[in-house]
Amino acid sequence: MIRKTGALVLAAALLLASGCGKDTDAPGQPTAGPRATLVTATQAQRMDFEVIERTIGSVESPIEPTVTAEVSGRVRQVRARAGEAVRSGQLLAVIDVEDLNLARQGAAAEVARLEALLVNQNAVLERNRQLVESNFISQTALDESIAQQRALVQQLAAAKSLLSRSESDIAKTRVTAPLDGRVDRPLVSEGDYVQPGTPMFVLVSMQVLNVYLPFPETIAPRLKVGLPVEINSPVVSAEPIRARIDDLKPGVVAGSRAVNVIVRLRGVPDWLPGASVDGAVVLDVRRGAVVVPEQSVVLRPAGKVVYVIEGNKARQRLVETGYKRDGMMEILSGLDGEETVALDGAGFLTDGAAVSVQTVETAGK
Repeated sequence: MIRKTGALVLAAALLLASGCGKDTDAPGQPTAGPRATLVTATQAQRMDFEVIERTIGSVESPIEPTVTAEVSGRVRQVRARAGEAVRSGQLLAVIDVEDLNLARQGAAAEVARLEALLVNQNAVLERNRQLVESNFISQTALDESIAQQRALVQQLAAAKSLLSRSESDIAKTRVTAPLDGRVDRPLVSEGDYVQPGTPMFVLVSMQVLNVYLPFPETIAPRLKVGLPVEINSPVVSAEPIRARIDDLKPGVVAGSRAVNVIVRLRGVPDWLPGASVDGAVVLDVRRGAVVVPEQSVVLRPAGKVVYVIEGNKARQRLVETGYKRDGMMEILSGLDGEETVALDGAGFLTDGAAVSVQTVETAGK
Protein backbone atom coordinates (compact mmCIF):
# COMPACT_ATOMS: atom_id res chain seq x y z
CA MET A 1 0.00 0.00 0.00
CA ILE A 2 2.78 2.40 0.90
CA ARG A 3 4.65 1.49 -2.30
CA LYS A 4 1.52 2.18 -4.44
CA THR A 5 0.93 5.64 -2.88
CA GLY A 6 4.56 6.59 -3.44
CA ALA A 7 4.29 5.64 -7.11
CA LEU A 8 1.24 7.91 -7.59
CA VAL A 9 3.00 10.86 -5.99
CA LEU A 10 6.03 10.35 -8.20
CA ALA A 11 3.84 10.20 -11.34
CA ALA A 12 2.09 13.45 -10.37
CA ALA A 13 5.41 15.16 -9.83
CA LEU A 14 6.67 14.05 -13.21
CA LEU A 15 3.47 15.28 -14.90
CA LEU A 16 3.77 18.70 -13.22
CA ALA A 17 7.37 18.98 -14.30
CA SER A 18 6.40 18.07 -17.85
CA GLY A 19 3.71 20.80 -17.90
CA CYS A 20 6.09 23.41 -16.62
CA GLY A 21 8.50 22.57 -19.39
CA LYS A 22 5.89 23.62 -22.03
CA ASP A 23 5.28 27.08 -20.60
CA THR A 24 4.98 29.47 -23.65
CA ASP A 25 6.00 32.39 -21.48
CA ALA A 26 9.39 30.90 -20.66
CA PRO A 27 12.41 32.88 -21.87
CA GLY A 28 13.63 31.91 -25.30
CA GLN A 29 10.31 30.35 -26.43
CA PRO A 30 8.33 31.87 -29.48
CA THR A 31 5.02 33.58 -28.70
CA ALA A 32 1.90 32.75 -30.78
CA GLY A 33 0.76 35.76 -32.95
CA PRO A 34 -2.87 36.92 -33.66
CA ARG A 35 -4.88 34.97 -36.21
CA ALA A 36 -4.91 36.43 -39.78
CA THR A 37 -8.28 37.76 -41.02
CA LEU A 38 -9.56 36.03 -44.13
CA VAL A 39 -10.43 38.58 -46.87
CA THR A 40 -10.88 38.89 -50.61
CA ALA A 41 -9.17 41.70 -52.45
CA THR A 42 -9.57 43.73 -55.63
CA GLN A 43 -7.63 46.26 -57.62
CA ALA A 44 -8.47 49.96 -57.54
CA GLN A 45 -9.08 51.22 -61.08
CA ARG A 46 -8.90 54.35 -63.13
CA MET A 47 -11.83 54.72 -65.53
CA ASP A 48 -14.24 57.21 -67.05
CA PHE A 49 -16.89 57.47 -64.34
CA GLU A 50 -20.36 58.78 -65.22
CA VAL A 51 -21.99 60.91 -62.55
CA ILE A 52 -25.64 59.85 -62.70
CA GLU A 53 -28.67 61.18 -60.84
CA ARG A 54 -31.72 58.89 -60.73
CA THR A 55 -35.36 59.73 -60.15
CA ILE A 56 -38.92 58.52 -60.74
CA GLY A 57 -41.15 60.60 -63.01
CA SER A 58 -44.31 60.31 -65.07
CA VAL A 59 -45.56 60.38 -68.66
CA GLU A 60 -48.05 62.98 -69.86
CA SER A 61 -49.56 63.87 -73.21
CA PRO A 62 -49.37 67.57 -74.13
CA ILE A 63 -52.27 67.08 -76.58
CA GLU A 64 -55.54 65.97 -74.97
CA PRO A 65 -58.39 67.24 -77.17
CA THR A 66 -62.00 67.07 -76.05
CA VAL A 67 -64.31 65.98 -78.87
CA THR A 68 -67.60 67.94 -78.66
CA ALA A 69 -70.93 67.65 -80.44
CA GLU A 70 -71.38 70.04 -83.38
CA VAL A 71 -75.11 69.41 -83.90
CA SER A 72 -78.13 68.80 -81.69
CA GLY A 73 -79.65 65.38 -81.41
CA ARG A 74 -79.88 62.16 -79.47
CA VAL A 75 -76.87 59.84 -79.33
CA ARG A 76 -77.78 56.63 -81.16
CA GLN A 77 -74.45 54.77 -81.03
CA VAL A 78 -71.18 54.99 -79.06
CA ARG A 79 -68.48 53.17 -81.00
CA ALA A 80 -65.36 53.93 -78.91
CA ARG A 81 -64.53 52.70 -75.41
CA ALA A 82 -62.07 53.92 -72.78
CA GLY A 83 -58.47 52.95 -73.56
CA GLU A 84 -59.19 52.10 -77.18
CA ALA A 85 -56.62 53.17 -79.78
CA VAL A 86 -58.19 55.23 -82.57
CA ARG A 87 -57.02 56.62 -85.88
CA SER A 88 -57.73 60.06 -87.29
CA GLY A 89 -61.19 60.03 -88.89
CA GLN A 90 -62.33 56.89 -87.06
CA LEU A 91 -66.02 56.85 -86.07
CA LEU A 92 -66.55 57.47 -82.35
CA ALA A 93 -70.33 57.98 -82.11
CA VAL A 94 -73.47 58.52 -84.18
CA ILE A 95 -76.13 61.19 -83.47
CA ASP A 96 -79.72 60.77 -84.67
CA VAL A 97 -80.06 62.30 -88.15
CA GLU A 98 -83.88 62.27 -88.62
CA ASP A 99 -84.57 65.94 -87.80
CA LEU A 100 -81.61 67.06 -89.89
CA ASN A 101 -82.85 65.03 -92.86
CA LEU A 102 -86.17 66.87 -92.64
CA ALA A 103 -84.35 70.21 -92.59
CA ARG A 104 -82.30 69.17 -95.61
CA GLN A 105 -85.44 68.19 -97.54
CA GLY A 106 -86.97 71.59 -96.80
CA ALA A 107 -83.82 73.38 -97.93
CA ALA A 108 -83.66 71.31 -101.12
CA ALA A 109 -87.31 72.11 -101.91
CA GLU A 110 -86.69 75.83 -101.44
CA VAL A 111 -83.72 75.69 -103.81
CA ALA A 112 -85.85 73.94 -106.45
CA ARG A 113 -88.64 76.50 -106.07
CA LEU A 114 -86.31 79.47 -106.45
CA GLU A 115 -84.53 77.92 -109.42
CA ALA A 116 -87.88 77.56 -111.19
CA LEU A 117 -88.81 81.18 -110.38
CA LEU A 118 -85.45 82.36 -111.64
CA VAL A 119 -85.85 80.50 -114.94
CA ASN A 120 -89.24 82.16 -115.42
CA GLN A 121 -87.91 85.58 -114.41
CA ASN A 122 -85.00 85.28 -116.87
CA ALA A 123 -87.52 84.64 -119.65
CA VAL A 124 -89.61 87.65 -118.57
CA LEU A 125 -86.53 89.83 -118.48
CA GLU A 126 -85.50 88.84 -122.01
CA ARG A 127 -89.02 89.53 -123.35
CA ASN A 128 -89.14 92.92 -121.64
CA ARG A 129 -85.82 93.89 -123.22
CA GLN A 130 -87.31 93.21 -126.65
CA LEU A 131 -90.45 95.18 -125.80
CA VAL A 132 -88.38 98.17 -124.66
CA GLU A 133 -86.54 98.13 -127.97
CA SER A 134 -89.91 98.19 -129.76
CA ASN A 135 -91.17 100.93 -127.41
CA PHE A 136 -94.06 98.76 -126.18
CA ILE A 137 -93.05 99.17 -122.47
CA SER A 138 -91.11 101.75 -120.57
CA GLN A 139 -87.56 101.49 -119.29
CA THR A 140 -88.97 101.53 -115.75
CA ALA A 141 -90.79 98.25 -116.37
CA LEU A 142 -87.53 96.72 -117.61
CA ASP A 143 -85.66 97.95 -114.54
CA GLU A 144 -88.26 96.34 -112.27
CA SER A 145 -87.77 93.02 -114.08
CA ILE A 146 -84.00 93.31 -113.62
CA ALA A 147 -84.45 94.01 -109.89
CA GLN A 148 -86.74 91.01 -109.48
CA GLN A 149 -84.24 88.80 -111.29
CA ARG A 150 -81.37 89.95 -109.02
CA ALA A 151 -83.47 89.37 -105.91
CA LEU A 152 -84.23 85.82 -107.00
CA VAL A 153 -80.52 85.18 -107.64
CA GLN A 154 -79.68 86.28 -104.09
CA GLN A 155 -82.53 84.25 -102.60
CA LEU A 156 -81.35 81.19 -104.51
CA ALA A 157 -77.80 81.67 -103.24
CA ALA A 158 -79.09 81.88 -99.66
CA ALA A 159 -81.21 78.77 -100.13
CA LYS A 160 -78.25 76.83 -101.54
CA SER A 161 -76.15 77.92 -98.57
CA LEU A 162 -78.85 76.66 -96.22
CA LEU A 163 -78.95 73.36 -98.10
CA SER A 164 -75.17 73.04 -97.91
CA ARG A 165 -75.29 73.72 -94.17
CA SER A 166 -77.96 71.06 -93.73
CA GLU A 167 -75.83 68.53 -95.55
CA SER A 168 -72.83 69.52 -93.44
CA ASP A 169 -74.87 69.08 -90.25
CA ILE A 170 -75.90 65.61 -91.39
CA ALA A 171 -72.23 64.72 -91.88
CA LYS A 172 -71.47 65.99 -88.37
CA THR A 173 -73.84 63.43 -86.85
CA ARG A 174 -70.97 61.00 -87.42
CA VAL A 175 -68.54 62.03 -84.66
CA THR A 176 -64.97 61.12 -85.64
CA ALA A 177 -61.52 61.27 -84.04
CA PRO A 178 -59.59 64.45 -84.96
CA LEU A 179 -56.20 62.70 -84.60
CA ASP A 180 -54.44 59.42 -83.87
CA GLY A 181 -54.49 58.55 -80.20
CA ARG A 182 -56.37 56.76 -77.46
CA VAL A 183 -59.76 57.34 -75.89
CA ASP A 184 -59.09 58.54 -72.36
CA ARG A 185 -62.77 58.42 -71.45
CA PRO A 186 -66.17 58.74 -73.15
CA LEU A 187 -68.44 61.42 -71.66
CA VAL A 188 -71.78 60.37 -73.21
CA SER A 189 -73.89 57.23 -73.41
CA GLU A 190 -76.37 56.00 -75.96
CA GLY A 191 -79.66 57.86 -75.52
CA ASP A 192 -78.12 61.10 -74.23
CA TYR A 193 -79.30 64.32 -75.90
CA VAL A 194 -76.45 66.59 -76.96
CA GLN A 195 -76.22 70.13 -78.24
CA PRO A 196 -73.42 71.95 -80.05
CA GLY A 197 -70.52 72.20 -77.61
CA THR A 198 -71.49 69.22 -75.44
CA PRO A 199 -68.28 67.26 -74.54
CA MET A 200 -68.47 63.69 -75.84
CA PHE A 201 -64.95 62.18 -75.64
CA VAL A 202 -61.54 63.03 -74.19
CA LEU A 203 -58.70 61.76 -76.38
CA VAL A 204 -55.00 61.49 -75.70
CA SER A 205 -52.55 62.00 -78.53
CA MET A 206 -49.78 59.40 -78.74
CA GLN A 207 -47.79 61.31 -81.36
CA VAL A 208 -45.77 63.24 -78.78
CA LEU A 209 -45.41 62.38 -75.08
CA ASN A 210 -43.75 64.46 -72.39
CA VAL A 211 -41.76 62.69 -69.67
CA TYR A 212 -41.46 64.79 -66.50
CA LEU A 213 -38.50 63.89 -64.27
CA PRO A 214 -38.22 65.70 -60.90
CA PHE A 215 -34.70 66.23 -59.57
CA PRO A 216 -33.56 67.85 -56.28
CA GLU A 217 -33.15 71.60 -56.45
CA THR A 218 -29.58 71.14 -55.19
CA ILE A 219 -28.49 69.90 -58.63
CA ALA A 220 -30.53 72.45 -60.59
CA PRO A 221 -27.41 74.42 -61.69
CA ARG A 222 -26.03 71.24 -63.29
CA LEU A 223 -29.17 70.39 -65.27
CA LYS A 224 -28.96 71.63 -68.85
CA VAL A 225 -30.82 71.10 -72.10
CA GLY A 226 -29.08 68.41 -74.14
CA LEU A 227 -27.77 66.26 -71.27
CA PRO A 228 -28.17 62.51 -72.00
CA VAL A 229 -31.03 60.72 -70.23
CA GLU A 230 -31.95 57.05 -69.99
CA ILE A 231 -35.60 56.28 -69.27
CA ASN A 232 -37.75 53.18 -68.97
CA SER A 233 -41.25 52.42 -67.75
CA PRO A 234 -42.73 49.33 -66.06
CA VAL A 235 -45.58 49.33 -68.63
CA VAL A 236 -43.08 48.81 -71.48
CA SER A 237 -41.04 45.65 -71.86
CA ALA A 238 -38.66 47.12 -74.44
CA GLU A 239 -35.11 48.26 -73.76
CA PRO A 240 -34.63 51.64 -72.00
CA ILE A 241 -34.80 54.67 -74.26
CA ARG A 242 -31.75 56.90 -74.53
CA ALA A 243 -32.76 60.50 -75.10
CA ARG A 244 -31.73 64.02 -74.12
CA ILE A 245 -33.22 66.76 -71.99
CA ASP A 246 -35.48 68.86 -74.21
CA ASP A 247 -36.54 71.49 -71.71
CA LEU A 248 -36.50 72.53 -68.06
CA LYS A 249 -39.78 73.51 -66.47
CA PRO A 250 -39.37 76.99 -64.98
CA GLY A 251 -39.59 77.30 -61.22
CA VAL A 252 -39.27 74.88 -58.32
CA VAL A 253 -42.23 72.75 -57.20
CA ALA A 254 -43.28 74.19 -53.84
CA GLY A 255 -44.16 70.93 -52.10
CA SER A 256 -41.25 68.74 -53.19
CA ARG A 257 -38.60 71.40 -53.87
CA ALA A 258 -37.88 69.68 -57.14
CA VAL A 259 -36.91 70.88 -60.59
CA ASN A 260 -38.78 69.18 -63.44
CA VAL A 261 -36.84 68.04 -66.49
CA ILE A 262 -38.86 67.49 -69.68
CA VAL A 263 -38.01 64.79 -72.23
CA ARG A 264 -40.19 64.59 -75.36
CA LEU A 265 -40.79 61.18 -76.91
CA ARG A 266 -42.02 60.61 -80.46
CA GLY A 267 -43.06 57.37 -82.10
CA VAL A 268 -43.49 55.31 -78.91
CA PRO A 269 -47.07 53.93 -79.17
CA ASP A 270 -46.52 51.43 -76.33
CA TRP A 271 -45.87 54.16 -73.75
CA LEU A 272 -48.97 55.23 -71.83
CA PRO A 273 -49.77 58.66 -70.40
CA GLY A 274 -49.94 58.54 -66.62
CA ALA A 275 -47.39 55.71 -66.33
CA SER A 276 -44.41 56.00 -63.99
CA VAL A 277 -40.91 56.33 -65.41
CA ASP A 278 -37.46 55.49 -64.06
CA GLY A 279 -35.08 58.17 -65.27
CA ALA A 280 -31.34 58.69 -65.03
CA VAL A 281 -29.52 61.79 -66.23
CA VAL A 282 -25.77 61.85 -66.83
CA LEU A 283 -24.62 65.04 -65.11
CA ASP A 284 -20.91 64.64 -65.80
CA VAL A 285 -18.22 62.20 -66.96
CA ARG A 286 -15.12 62.10 -64.71
CA ARG A 287 -12.24 61.14 -66.97
CA GLY A 288 -9.69 58.77 -65.34
CA ALA A 289 -11.44 58.69 -61.97
CA VAL A 290 -10.18 56.30 -59.27
CA VAL A 291 -12.93 53.85 -58.32
CA VAL A 292 -13.26 50.92 -55.92
CA PRO A 293 -16.22 48.70 -54.98
CA GLU A 294 -18.53 50.40 -52.55
CA GLN A 295 -18.02 47.66 -49.91
CA SER A 296 -14.28 48.42 -49.82
CA VAL A 297 -15.05 51.78 -48.20
CA VAL A 298 -15.47 51.41 -44.43
CA LEU A 299 -16.61 54.02 -41.94
CA ARG A 300 -14.27 54.49 -38.97
CA PRO A 301 -14.03 57.18 -36.25
CA ALA A 302 -11.40 58.93 -38.34
CA GLY A 303 -13.72 58.97 -41.36
CA LYS A 304 -14.06 56.84 -44.48
CA VAL A 305 -11.17 54.47 -44.99
CA VAL A 306 -9.99 51.84 -47.45
CA TYR A 307 -7.66 49.01 -46.39
CA VAL A 308 -4.76 48.57 -48.78
CA ILE A 309 -3.21 45.09 -48.84
CA GLU A 310 0.57 45.23 -48.49
CA GLY A 311 2.03 41.74 -48.24
CA ASN A 312 0.09 40.06 -45.48
CA LYS A 313 -0.92 43.30 -43.74
CA ALA A 314 -3.85 45.69 -44.13
CA ARG A 315 -2.89 49.36 -44.14
CA GLN A 316 -5.59 51.92 -43.43
CA ARG A 317 -5.96 54.79 -45.92
CA LEU A 318 -8.22 57.73 -45.15
CA VAL A 319 -10.12 58.60 -48.35
CA GLU A 320 -12.49 61.26 -49.65
CA THR A 321 -15.35 59.80 -51.68
CA GLY A 322 -17.40 61.24 -54.51
CA TYR A 323 -20.35 59.74 -56.37
CA LYS A 324 -21.34 56.09 -56.36
CA ARG A 325 -22.93 54.15 -59.17
CA ASP A 326 -23.74 50.50 -59.79
CA GLY A 327 -21.87 49.36 -56.68
CA MET A 328 -18.74 51.40 -57.44
CA MET A 329 -17.48 54.38 -55.42
CA GLU A 330 -15.48 57.30 -56.77
CA ILE A 331 -12.37 58.09 -54.70
CA LEU A 332 -11.42 61.76 -54.84
CA SER A 333 -8.29 61.49 -52.66
CA GLY A 334 -6.35 58.87 -50.69
CA LEU A 335 -5.70 56.36 -53.50
CA ASP A 336 -3.81 56.62 -56.78
CA GLY A 337 -5.63 53.78 -58.57
CA GLU A 338 -2.90 51.12 -58.44
CA GLU A 339 -3.51 49.66 -54.98
CA THR A 340 -4.89 46.26 -54.05
CA VAL A 341 -7.68 46.88 -51.56
CA ALA A 342 -9.67 44.65 -49.23
CA LEU A 343 -13.15 43.69 -50.44
CA ASP A 344 -15.08 41.03 -48.50
CA GLY A 345 -14.05 41.22 -44.85
CA ALA A 346 -12.91 44.85 -45.01
CA GLY A 347 -15.31 45.78 -42.22
CA PHE A 348 -13.45 43.49 -39.78
CA LEU A 349 -10.00 44.99 -40.34
CA THR A 350 -7.92 47.46 -38.38
CA ASP A 351 -4.76 49.28 -39.38
CA GLY A 352 -1.86 46.82 -39.55
CA ALA A 353 -4.05 43.75 -39.14
CA ALA A 354 -2.71 40.48 -40.50
CA VAL A 355 -4.69 39.24 -43.47
CA SER A 356 -5.00 36.11 -45.53
CA VAL A 357 -6.15 36.92 -49.04
CA GLN A 358 -8.33 34.09 -50.27
CA THR A 359 -9.14 35.37 -53.76
CA VAL A 360 -8.53 38.48 -55.76
CA GLU A 361 -11.74 39.87 -57.28
CA THR A 362 -12.01 42.08 -60.34
CA ALA A 363 -13.37 45.54 -59.51
CA GLY A 364 -16.93 45.98 -60.61
CA LYS A 365 -17.56 42.24 -60.89
